Amino acid sequence: MIDLRSDTVTKPTPAMRRAMADAEVGDDVFSEDPTVNRLQETAAALFEKEAAIFMPTGSMGNQIAVKLHTSPGDEVLIEERGHIFNYEMGTPALVSGVTIRPLRSANPNGILSWSDIQPSLHINQPYYACPTGLICLENSHNLAGGSVINGADTASICDKAHENGLPVHLDGARIFNASVATGESVAELSRPADSVQFCLSKGLGAPVGSMLIGSKDFIDEARVWRKRMGGGMRQSGVLAAAGLVALEESPTKLAVDHEHARRLAGAAAELPGVSIDAGMVQTNIVIISVSEAKLTSFEICDLLKNEGVLAIPFGSAIRMVTHYDISGDDIDTAISALQEIID
Repeated sequence: MIDLRSDTVTKPTPAMRRAMADAEVGDDVFSEDPTVNRLQETAAALFEKEAAIFMPTGSMGNQIAVKLHTSPGDEVLIEERGHIFNYEMGTPALVSGVTIRPLRSANPNGILSWSDIQPSLHINQPYYACPTGLICLENSHNLAGGSVINGADTASICDKAHENGLPVHLDGARIFNASVATGESVAELSRPADSVQFCLSKGLGAPVGSMLIGSKDFIDEARVWRKRMGGGMRQSGVLAAAGLVALEESPTKLAVDHEHARRLAGAAAELPGVSIDAGMVQTNIVIISVSEAKLTSFEICDLLKNEGVLAIPFGSAIRMVTHYDISGDDIDTAISALQEIID
C-alpha cells in the first residue's frame, strides 16, 4: 500500500534499527540513561534552549506544557484548527482545568497574527471573566494544510504576549518541515517561545517519541508531570537512539517530501469538483476539498484504497501526507488513482 494517511507511518531506517540494537541504556527515571541524556542535550542545543525532555508522545508534551503554563480556570487561546484543541481529546480541561478559546485567523493559511489574538485577551478584566493564561501556536499548521509561520511573525506574537505577562507554547510537531520551507533554523523559528514541543515520529521518521524544550526549571517540573502521567519509560535509550539518528539524517530529506506534496497538489487542482490552491502547499501536507465532486471524501478514500493508496477523509476534504517512505513513483500512482476516480 502507498500510505499517505500521515507521516507517522514511516518505518525506522536501517541506521535507526542498528542504533536501537546497539544503544547504551540506563534507568531514565533516575536520569541515568546515557542515550536519552544525549538526545535531550542535542535537542536543547538545536533549539538554543536550556533543557529538553524526551516524551513518549507529542500530545503528552503539549499537555504538560499547558499544565505548567496555566492555572485552573484559565483560558488558552489557539487557532480554531489547532491540534491541541481538535485532537488531544479535551485533555486541557481534564488535566489542567482550563478552557480553550478557539480563534479564527484572518489569513486563509490559518496562521495567527496579534490582531487575531488581541481582541480575545482577558487581562485585568472583571473577576468573573475567564483570564487568559496561555497562547498556543502551531508550526507547521497541520489542519491548515501544513502552512508555516516564520521566525519574525512568531517573535512578534511572543513579544506582545510577554508584554501582557502571557507565556507562549509552540506546538512544533513538524517544525523541521517549517524550517526547510522557510530556510530558517528551528532555533530561529522558536527562540522567543517559552516552550516548544516537536515530534521525532512524524517526518523525521523515528518510531516513537517527541521532545519538550524550555528553561531548566520548566523541564525539571515537566519531568515530575511526565512521571505523574505515566511517561517514565525506564531504559528508553533504545527509543532515543532512533531519535538521535532522526535528528542527524532526516531533516535533509524533507525537501523531497515537500516537492512530492506540491506535485500531488498540482495534479489534484486540475480535477473536476476539487478545490486546492497548490501554490499554498508549503510542506508535506495536502488537503484537498472535494465538496463539489460527485463522490464524498469517504467514498473517494475507499476507492483509493482499492487502488492501493491510503488517504484520510476529513469532512468534505481528503488529507494526504508525504514522507520518506513515499517515492516519486508512488506519487505518480496516487495521482493516476485520483484521476481515475474523480474524473
